[in-house]
Amino acid sequence: MAMFLLYAPILASFLCSLYLFHRRKHCTHPLLKDYFILGMLPPVIFNLWRIHDFITEVLKLRGGTGEFKGPWFTKMNYLITCDSLNVQHMLCKRFDNYIKGPEFREIFEPFGDGVVTADSDTWKYFRTVLHSLIKQRRFEVFVDQTVQKKVYTTLIPILDHAQQEKRVVDLQDIFNRFTFDNICSTIVGHDPKCLSFDFPEVAIEKAFNESEESIFYRHVVPGSVWKFQKWLQIGQEKKMTEACRTFDEFIYSCIASKREELSKCTEEETNEAPFDLLTALITEERGRVHDDKFLRDAAFNFFVAGRETMTSALTWFFWLVSKHPLVEAKILEEIRDHFKRNEKKNYDTVHYGHGFDEQHVVRQNHDQEDDLKQYLSGEVLGMEEVKKLVYLHGALCEALRLFPPVPIERKQAVKADVLPSGHGVNADTMIMFSLYAMGRSEEIWGKDCLEFKPERWISERGEIAYAPAYKFIAFNAGPRICLGKDLAFVQMKMVAAAILNKYCFKVVEGHVATPTHSIVLLMKNGLEARITKRE
Repeated sequence: MAMFLLYAPILASFLCSLYLFHRRKHCTHPLLKDYFILGMLPPVIFNLWRIHDFITEVLKLRGGTGEFKGPWFTKMNYLITCDSLNVQHMLCKRFDNYIKGPEFREIFEPFGDGVVTADSDTWKYFRTVLHSLIKQRRFEVFVDQTVQKKVYTTLIPILDHAQQEKRVVDLQDIFNRFTFDNICSTIVGHDPKCLSFDFPEVAIEKAFNESEESIFYRHVVPGSVWKFQKWLQIGQEKKMTEACRTFDEFIYSCIASKREELSKCTEEETNEAPFDLLTALITEERGRVHDDKFLRDAAFNFFVAGRETMTSALTWFFWLVSKHPLVEAKILEEIRDHFKRNEKKNYDTVHYGHGFDEQHVVRQNHDQEDDLKQYLSGEVLGMEEVKKLVYLHGALCEALRLFPPVPIERKQAVKADVLPSGHGVNADTMIMFSLYAMGRSEEIWGKDCLEFKPERWISERGEIAYAPAYKFIAFNAGPRICLGKDLAFVQMKMVAAAILNKYCFKVVEGHVATPTHSIVLLMKNGLEARITKRE
């Protein structure tokens, strides 16, 4: 016993040295200080409240790329980068070698086998089907009308009411409710009316929020921990299970009612029905019957892609604009110029194009037709009009550059490779690239990278200047670039133009814009502001 006590410290010291030697041998480009047993996790936990700025600072010190090692005996080992050439290599040049992988699908469990998580043939099929639907003129017209009507009949009246009562409003909550109603109408043809004067709590909307928080949680704790919590059904994992049950019940009920509704329609009635995504997927199966699971996964992926990203982008956009009055003045000047032109136009006829002969949009009753003419008379700019708003487009690009809705992306290497930065990658290596850090990189955007400058997106000819997708990464790059990018821009511009044309916003004094702990970059405490009408 005495001999054991004598040699125990020596043995412990030897094992520690062996452990540190092993870690250092396999970690040639450490991102952070490696703590015994705990790895590099302690400084991450300590800086979790400002995690994205912390990662940006660390990557800058390490030349843009470094290795993160988690606690011993965990799989929390990543290569983290903000080098645009590395990103181009992974997303474009060697696309087939960098996949989402099974671990990604496990973490993003609620997404199922949708376009966000799928790889290989499953992903290709999903993308082909969705691409053919989104690019149809009929779908674009349906989205155009849905957004315009929601803005005119709900968003503007609620903001009017708030400014009349001189109430402080949470703009993020308003955008969240607006985009949720809008995406529900677009995907399943149903408006849950989250955005209404009494601001009700809607179970399905709450479920989406909780599932995203749980996915973020799965990123920052060892897999063994959250899997154990899932088995016991405690903590964040219990919330995840309950959230999945809630939105699955909602989506599957929508699928069932939509199938029943369409089964009773003639072919002519089906062609004249509103062209929501679920209707399109069911009626345009092209010889392949899509089961309910396929429809569920497609719907869920579009819910997340179309809802949270727009909420995030609009929230940070309005916060940035409120801090830059000169930018706001230029945006307003451009918007008002186009509103004046819009008032002179006649919107009595709306053409579908692309094979559709109808000269008038199908409406369910005369009241809706009257509403349509009313809000198309100048209150809300349509898709074709907002495409001409170049400065507003630049301001939105700046907001997306500085505050990308999805701040971190991850990939898994299939085979060993060497990145342009010189860092070696083994098979199965997990790689994370920080979109947030890329937007603040001097190497990509220059010395003024932290400035909010819409002008960087405008060419000398006064047209939109496009940056390579692997640098401006908010919509992904390469073969997986976002299918709804153009649609997202026009919707954001329609909302922003309608609001800024009528109202001024002043962020409440003392309000701190802090990012949430979620897979989507939202504000932790919302965006509280006071509203006044413009003169």
